Parts: sequence; structure tokens; C-alpha cells
Amino acid sequence: MNEHLAKPHPLDHVVLPVVNIDLARERLGKLGFTVAADARHPFGTENACVFLADKTYLEPLGVASIEESDASALKGNVFTARNQAFRFRCGEEGLSAIVFATEDAARDHRKFASRGSSAGEMLEFSRPMKMPDGSESVGSFRLAFASDLRAPDFFLFTCQRINPLPADRGALEKHANGVTGIAEVALCAPEPAAFGAFVSLAAAQSAIEKTGFGVKIAASNARISLMTPEGLEAYFEIAVSAAERGLRGRAILFNVADLAVTEAHLAANGVTYTRKNNRILVKPAPGQGTLFAFEEPR
Repeated sequence: MNEHLAKPHPLDHVVLPVVNIDLARERLGKLGFTVAADARHPFGTENACVFLADKTYLEPLGVASIEESDASALKGNVFTARNQAFRFRCGEEGLSAIVFATEDAARDHRKFASRGSSAGEMLEFSRPMKMPDGSESVGSFRLAFASDLRAPDFFLFTCQRINPLPADRGALEKHANGVTGIAEVALCAPEPAAFGAFVSLAAAQSAIEKTGFGVKIAASNARISLMTPEGLEAYFEIAVSAAERGLRGRAILFNVADLAVTEAHLAANGVTYTRKNNRILVKPAPGQGTLFAFEEPR
């Protein structure tokens, strides 16, 4: 396929480093999410994913074995090396990466390399996954990584499923909080437009739209907003210092079927939240990684 005719990549998932997976499971459960069984990567990390009906998902990421993770990073595993660096610089919780789905990770890798944006070697691996009915299957993945030296605390990659996991995740895609998908991932930088080309390269979306507080890039199923600290405060009530250079992942905005249902669930579980216009905002907490916002699609 001609690269210029390639469709924009859809958002696949977001990576949320967390202190540990048990804490993430507890926190995400309180927030009203159905959490999949724990899964171990063959290089020392583990996750307990939240699958959404729009086929995106959250990947809370823990470190199951520091020794295995360190060893793989030393051998050039970009995923574990970036996770290590993020935790060292930013702490054990956050939003460290956006991942786009691709049909050809090798092509993406070549494109990233030709633009001077490759973060390192591609990664191919397989891992078992337990389904709610107790059955187990093996998923195989190929990842191509992009990075920008000006943004050491955030990276992007594309994910090709070589051996896809079973498509029927219906039971895992139903959530008590009414979440149906991801509307937006918000990133912050003092000069957001400086990172527009980097994000558009990974998303395979050449259109970069200017906004009042920065720029916006449309994946085929969600928007990636790059905004100033002022924009972040205006939309998500997050205060960050303008002195923080680089690009940081700061918030995820979820679509919900009925905001009243979401609010009732959070209140019943004792989750602290605020209302802002037509949104519910839940500040970061251990096991959650980043700010979660909820709204009904307009």
C-alpha cells in the first residue's frame, strides 16, 4: 500500500505504569471497570487490561520481575527500557505511551527510522491470555517504536497482532460505570505544536488541527490532544508547572452511555470526583496512573 494512501492508525491502547497490578485491579474495580485476568510478558512486566467496547483498552503495567525486566532492557528491549526510564524519572504511576494498531509494524519501523524517530529495534513476542470462561489462548504481537529525544517521558508505538486474541471479549467489555470507549487522550507540553509531527507520524495521520490550547491529531477512532498547561487546567483541572519541558501523558477522556450511572457508581464506591460542565473528573490515584474523565458523547 502506498504510504500516502494509508489510513490513519486507530488508537489501540494506552500504557499506564502502576505501582503494582493488585492495586490497579482494586482501584479500577472501584472505578467501575471490569478487569481482565493478570497476564505476564516474557520480559518481566505484567498487566491486567481493561477492554472497552470500541476495541481500545487500558494496559495497567506492573513489573513482575525487576531482574527479568532489567536484563531485557540491557539486551535492547525498548518497551522495558522505556518503562524503567519512566519510573525512574516520573515515579511508579502515570501515562507513559499511546499505542496505535497497525497492519504492518515493519513498515512503520522503516518509516520511523527514515524520519529519525525510531526508538530502537522492533519487538516481537507472544503471551498467554485467560478468557473469562477459563479458556486460554496465545496472542502474538509485533511492535514498532517511535520516540522524540525532546520527550524522554513519553513514547509512541504501533502494535501488529500476528496471532490475534479471540475477538469475543464481550463479557470483559461491559463495565458497571457505563464506559463504552476512549474519546481522547490528553498530552501536555509548554509548546505542544513542537510535538505535532511526532504524534502524527506514529498515528499515520498527516492532518494536525490547531486548537485554542495547542494541536489535535485525529486517530481513526479517538483524538490525541496536545495542550499547554493552561489548556490542561481549563479542560481537566490539572495544574502542572509550565517549567516542565517535554511531553507528558496527563489524562484519558472516556465516553459513557449515561453520566448519571457513572456518577452513581463512583459515589457508591466512595470515589472522590468533581463535576466540570458535562464531565466527571477523577484525579490520579495509586493503581489508576492518570486522570480519568468521563462524558457522554455529544
